[in-house]
Amino acid sequence: MAEKETVKGRIEEVVYRNPQNDYSVVELLDESDRPVTAVGILPGIAEGEEVTLYGNWTHHANYGRQFSVESYEKQLPSDVHAILRYLSTGGVRGIGPVTAAKIVSRYGEESFDVIENHPEWLADIPGISPRKAAAISEAFREQAGVRSVMMFCRNYFGAAAAARVYRRFGTDAVGRIREDPYCLCSSALGISFHKADEIAAAMGVEAGSPVRIRGGLIHLLRHSALSGGHSCLPCEKLIGATGELLGVPAESVGKVLTDCLTDGRLVAYETAGEEGENRRYIYLPETASAENYVAERLIMLDRLCPAHAAEDIGLLIARAEKEQGIRYARLQREAIHAALTGGVLLLTGGPGTGKTTVVLALLRIFEHLGSRVSLAAPTGRAAQRMTETTGREARTIHRMLEMERSDDEEAPHFNRNERNPLEEDVYIIDEASMMDLPLTCGLLRAMRNGSRLIFIGDADQLPSVGSGNVLCDLIASGVFATVRLTEIFRQAEDSLIVTNAHRINQGMLPLGGRTEGDFFLMPRSREEEIPPLLLSLVETRLPKVYGEQIRSGIQIITPSRKGQAGTEALNRLMQAHLNPPSPDKQEMRDRDRVFREGDRVMQVRNDYGIEWERDGQKGSGIFNGDIGELTEMDPVSERFRVRYDDRVAVYDYDMAEEIEHAYAITVHKSQGSEYPVVILPLYACAPQLLTRNLLYTAVTRARRLSILVGRRDILEKMVENNRHDMRYTGLVSRLQKAAHR
Repeated sequence: MAEKETVKGRIEEVVYRNPQNDYSVVELLDESDRPVTAVGILPGIAEGEEVTLYGNWTHHANYGRQFSVESYEKQLPSDVHAILRYLSTGGVRGIGPVTAAKIVSRYGEESFDVIENHPEWLADIPGISPRKAAAISEAFREQAGVRSVMMFCRNYFGAAAAARVYRRFGTDAVGRIREDPYCLCSSALGISFHKADEIAAAMGVEAGSPVRIRGGLIHLLRHSALSGGHSCLPCEKLIGATGELLGVPAESVGKVLTDCLTDGRLVAYETAGEEGENRRYIYLPETASAENYVAERLIMLDRLCPAHAAEDIGLLIARAEKEQGIRYARLQREAIHAALTGGVLLLTGGPGTGKTTVVLALLRIFEHLGSRVSLAAPTGRAAQRMTETTGREARTIHRMLEMERSDDEEAPHFNRNERNPLEEDVYIIDEASMMDLPLTCGLLRAMRNGSRLIFIGDADQLPSVGSGNVLCDLIASGVFATVRLTEIFRQAEDSLIVTNAHRINQGMLPLGGRTEGDFFLMPRSREEEIPPLLLSLVETRLPKVYGEQIRSGIQIITPSRKGQAGTEALNRLMQAHLNPPSPDKQEMRDRDRVFREGDRVMQVRNDYGIEWERDGQKGSGIFNGDIGELTEMDPVSERFRVRYDDRVAVYDYDMAEEIEHAYAITVHKSQGSEYPVVILPLYACAPQLLTRNLLYTAVTRARRLSILVGRRDILEKMVENNRHDMRYTGLVSRLQKAAHR
């Protein structure tokens, strides 16, 4: 890695600034009065400031030599002329040229001291009210706070992280870091535990310090939620893992854990284990609170919702059957009946078992009753598919709850909640297996008493990416009406995709495809044969058989990011052959990735701020799992466009971390989506990924054609391996206790 270089000088002009992330392009004169163009995350930078920039020289294809800034220090101007120029150019919110002239005329070289420490004096100036004076002072102190964080942590992280830290902790940010450097360790701030640990060591925090051990305990609980979906951890596992992480004795960890439980930083619950013995589980307070709320609220909704009379339900079902021109199967009728008699229904079943038929029946019945129904799903793709199958608008749960999120917040904020509840009477949630604990909690907070909740999903698919195992826990509790559809209907019987999905789920090997079938096995004994075959299928073989139009509907879904047939290797291979470099195509580099016009890409997190346009109409919001084509790059404005079906979304270059190449995606990323053609490579990867439910999830993503390519022994291993990842949660116990109160 190149050693950091330094440039010192005075800011002459702020050429460009992105107000969302403070990415800036500035012109300055260095100490030899030579002009320098500098680019990077530069929060609070303003014309007239003396700065020291740390980074490296780079060469831009269009703009030539530039200094790429990683961090910086700045010194406020000291003479009257420079102070006036600094304040006149918008260096402080609320001060324009006229106000700047008044302040400097009155206070001269003391202007900055007055603004920061004596804002009430500003109100003596005509045109500045006490309220405006306070706002000016706050803006100035915010800049000073960001600057102090940057200077304190310059050797550990850059200006962007410093700005996030300041927004989180305010004017006492440095004091908070000195008191507990592990407060920096959060996904919202983008600072890892190991980086916080490095800062702590530099500050003299000892290896066995209670501050360090407490930081390790909290970090492991957060990490286990993000990486393993755990809501909590058994006490002994948490103590052992923390001791191993920090290299300290278990006894020391146990003592600090006791203190954390006493002062409320952590929470403990006793829960009966599988064999009936009581076991102690440790939670973060916010997770314990969410789990308790979900349990109590679901029980309340189920009890408070008014039930319809059995004879009325029979008439309603008969009417819906007549309108749809079908007769519902026994379990479908049972599901409809349960939805009308209780406040919570759990409807689960595999492909082809008629879940959509039940939804359509419920929509007709609730419409006839005058009930307002909301259709929603955890992801944009799942909501879109729900819209297609029902003919009614479905939204993401995040949009329904009017989510807002800023970069420095750990969790999203929902504008719909107890104080501003949703207005519908019935909520039908599809792909409920993807519901994690925080999202479920947010949904329940926004539902009014008396409303109904219907969760629809496939409990045999992979669980949610986030913490908790909500659908499976609700079913396992035995507290709510649960209907599992098992009959495969005639229209689905001819599909080997459906047949084999159920065979896999029952622990049987899938059947090979017929010539005109929709499911094919292509065994290969050597793993190095798999990537070339995948490329051949996508590039020539499938388009030759099914027509060129099939190409855009082909999706490679693979168990892992790593390995010869993981997403990282396959995306490089596919991009090189399907969208190679060309003088006619713009491209940009983001870390070790190259994005190029024509690339297939995926949005990897929900972002409601991304603007898009469709047939002249504008909107905003692109969602985790949305797949599109990168159609245009503009190196001058540093923006690129991605076409998602009929919408064209606009990104800034520095938002490239929100997308990934999507020639190949992981099975986990495919959850909630369907694709015309799915190709699944079977190869040796991490054992925990070679499971039956992962194979089942992949196969059920295919709508028209499913192809398995690779080692037969891996296929056999996945079918045989019915191990489900252990997720530590207490929701089952919490529900059962609440139900008996």
